[in-house]
Amino acid sequence: MKVYLVIDVGGTYIKFAKMTEAGRIIDSGKVVTPKDSLELFWQLIDGIIDAHRGDIAGVAFSIPGKVDTKEGTVYFGGSLPYLHGEKIAEKVSEKYGLKCAIQNDAKAAALAELWQGSLKNVKDAAVIVLGTGVGGGIILDGKIRYGSHFQAGEFSLSILDASKDGADKITGLIGSAVEMVRRVNRTLGNEDEMDGVLAFEGIKQKHPEAVKIFEQYCLNIAYLIVNIQSYYDLEVYAIGGGISAQNILVEEIQRQYQTFLDSAPLLKMNFPKIEIKQAHFANDANLYGALYTLLEEIL
Repeated sequence: MKVYLVIDVGGTYIKFAKMTEAGRIIDSGKVVTPKDSLELFWQLIDGIIDAHRGDIAGVAFSIPGKVDTKEGTVYFGGSLPYLHGEKIAEKVSEKYGLKCAIQNDAKAAALAELWQGSLKNVKDAAVIVLGTGVGGGIILDGKIRYGSHFQAGEFSLSILDASKDGADKITGLIGSAVEMVRRVNRTLGNEDEMDGVLAFEGIKQKHPEAVKIFEQYCLNIAYLIVNIQSYYDLEVYAIGGGISAQNILVEEIQRQYQTFLDSAPLLKMNFPKIEIKQAHFANDANLYGALYTLLEEIL
């Protein structure tokens, strides 16, 4: 049985796991992600690989930014700009003699759902990852769409409210789950504005202002789905990100989507029935998608 080392580079933590070809996690761990030091980043990565190199057949990365999966290079490293231009796959392969593949984090989440999750056997679909921004991946004919500039599925960069000024109109700000949680907690008077559990407690208890913020947020995501659907004519939308563990999130997005179409007969007449569902994978989605990318290259 071959075992692979999978590394998920996030803005806060670098998570890693040894995984089998079937996706079983054997063991895992995490370290704090360096904020502004490429040198420290590589020290940590080397330490992780050195600790496991004796029994692994390859290394897979999930990483922020635009990712050229064929060249194994990161561009515009998202929350970690020091990764711009890093030829990660080449460096790892040359140093350790191991096959290495890298994947954009949001596309990794989409591939996880396609491989073993809520999009298994689905031909045309999208994953929408709600977090600090709005990431995602588009699946067409059973394959992830990368785009000519590795930018397909970067929903954060799309325009969601043209009435706002500058960058305030983009989906990444309007659809930020972090910002929604912050606004709800501020309304509730909670000291920790980042506490998602407290925010959803207020929503479930039907605090009027909290519910208003939440419903508007879900309507905005429904608008995003309408836009994507008009471009790609998909079958299924899987909603991911930390807050997707709250069942009322997907339920409310579904409700807002249908309510909007019901209010616009011309749109409703032209839109086929679609499925909006909860993504299967939670915090480990990027690990599974990165492994899938590596296996696609070597098997």
